[in-house]
Amino acid sequence: MKITDIKTYVVGLDRNFMFVEVLTDEGINGLGEAGLTFREDAQVGFIEALKPTLIGQEATQTEHLWQTMTRCGFFPATGVGAAAVSAIDIALWDIKAKSYGVPLYELLGGQVREKIYSYTHIHGLTPKALAQDARDKYDAGWKVVRFQPPHQDGVFEPRVAIKNTIKQVAAIRELVGDEIEIILDVHTRLDVNDAISLCNQLEPYSLYFIEDPVRVENIAVVERLRNATSVPIAIGEQLSSKWEFAPLIENNWLDFCRMDLCVAGGITEARKIAGMCESHYIPISPHNPLGPVATAACVHMDMATSNFAVQECARPPGTILPELFPNQVTWEAGYLYANDATGLGIEFNAEAAKKYPPVSGDAPRLRRADGSYVNW
Repeated sequence: MKITDIKTYVVGLDRNFMFVEVLTDEGINGLGEAGLTFREDAQVGFIEALKPTLIGQEATQTEHLWQTMTRCGFFPATGVGAAAVSAIDIALWDIKAKSYGVPLYELLGGQVREKIYSYTHIHGLTPKALAQDARDKYDAGWKVVRFQPPHQDGVFEPRVAIKNTIKQVAAIRELVGDEIEIILDVHTRLDVNDAISLCNQLEPYSLYFIEDPVRVENIAVVERLRNATSVPIAIGEQLSSKWEFAPLIENNWLDFCRMDLCVAGGITEARKIAGMCESHYIPISPHNPLGPVATAACVHMDMATSNFAVQECARPPGTILPELFPNQVTWEAGYLYANDATGLGIEFNAEAAKKYPPVSGDAPRLRRADGSYVNW
């Protein structure tokens, strides 16, 4: 079964989503999704550059094709390249599972659980509003919620944000109680001193984990943070290979691995990262702010991974792009479920993509009060 073409679809809603379709000469096609939002043109360009390497290749040779994509052209495929490879790799696994007539998780080792513990995002401009959204989500069946530290009209001052974040967590605990699990995603906006201060103030509130409290270009700051707090630390959504994860895992500097299947090399690489984590008793909690293809890929990976903890689900199945994806994985009472269809178990209506033109313009950004840059 040979690869005959690779098509890309950039779809706009509140943000852009980039889907990839790999076609074969046997009519079995696969779907993937790339994860570097606001970099869709670059991802499309990388995929176009890979086409001469991939077209005509055997579609089921996922490991060989992953090695080919990440090592051809001499320079390693990181960043944009890794996201492009991720989308193609997911699509190739979809094709392989369809060719065998089984759900994808069967090729990843089979089920180790029946359902996937999941969490969603909450929003609110005040602690009271945020706590009420947490209450509403809890009443709807969610058992875990996630939010980000607040900013004011695009201005993020760390010390102010820390004070307001403590008020937000306290408000959620007061309104909802200990029944709900809380995740705080700092989005790498703090330096290590402020991150230590925030974590230490949050210790009494029993967070599920704090995500990306610091930037990780210099991973030594993670060691310093790990040694300064007992709050569980989750890192990984920005990393694009097992080699980038390796020192964090080997030194036990993270408590949850937040690899993104659509950024870190697809299912082929994510399985290896999960295996590295298993040897250090580190659970995985895959990053997923994306669309239905990413959600399906995560569900199948989680279904077959022993050291899985909780799955991000920013956009619950069926609530996003139902015209494009009429058959998606499902959610009920806090859990995601795979269906019994082959491959990823989802369908794609390419014609409907034309109704959702890409969102144009610059990526959002935050600033300090003095105008200097803060990570978004």
